[in-house]
Amino acid sequence: MARNIPSLNALRAFEAAGRHGRMTLAADELNVTHSAVSRQVQHLEEVLGVPLFEGPKNRLRLTEAGTVLLAGLVGAFDQMDASVRAVADTEAGSIDVSCPGTFTMRWLIPRLYRFQAEYPQIDVRLTASSRPVDFGRDGFDVAIRVRDPPWPAGAEVIPLFPEQTGPVMAPTIVAVEGTALLHTRTRPRAWENWLTRSREAPWIGPKVDYEHFYFMLEAARAGLGVCVAPWPYVVDDIKAGRLKAPHGFIDSGHQYVALRRARRNRKASLFCDWLANEASQFSDSEPAPSG
Repeated sequence: MARNIPSLNALRAFEAAGRHGRMTLAADELNVTHSAVSRQVQHLEEVLGVPLFEGPKNRLRLTEAGTVLLAGLVGAFDQMDASVRAVADTEAGSIDVSCPGTFTMRWLIPRLYRFQAEYPQIDVRLTASSRPVDFGRDGFDVAIRVRDPPWPAGAEVIPLFPEQTGPVMAPTIVAVEGTALLHTRTRPRAWENWLTRSREAPWIGPKVDYEHFYFMLEAARAGLGVCVAPWPYVVDDIKAGRLKAPHGFIDSGHQYVALRRARRNRKASLFCDWLANEASQFSDSEPAPSG
């Protein structure tokens, strides 16, 4: 069905005038003359057959019809602006980044201020997720994941660093034997993987499950047990003495990567370039201690 929409220029002129309440301010926003805005509004009133403003020229106010029209146009133009920004290949606007929640909190956010300082015109919107990436289904531009190939179709892969894990505990824990072994439902095989790769004998202790990785780390910091954690998640706690890792860290066999839509996007490219540089600096300046 064909849409019955008046001139877009006339609608823009009215929306700006109605939002500002003055023709002169609308003219400044649209970079046209006051008379041009007035003519467009008058044309729109003639097309619609109803007055949109009333009162003296220096104190215009919206009519009932104008109020109804303005309410719809403001949202419509905001949506149009967001849609254009979403597809425009510029160095300004927003990008949507998906990454595991604890990685976001413990590694990405503490460094993100450097990206914002370098690119203040880019708004990074973060979503916590660890589920498999499907760019055809999901609306984000970049996904950070820790896993192994094969990678999802339609993705460019930017390697960040290999994952290294190890048991961590509060400094108050002296004897590990009999201490609770903390697990998380998001990574149920972390202990099994570390024991296999480290060739350590099985550790004996009651098993305690936590729903989220972050809860498990907080429990370890509180001295409630020992957990196997990735180095990027605990580096600050170990440096600050809130946790210790007497057995060091070993490769888990997994890799942290950034996955980017194959369609070129300058904002996403800038973010991924920055991310790769941060990952390289992290690996060089803060290597994980071995056992």
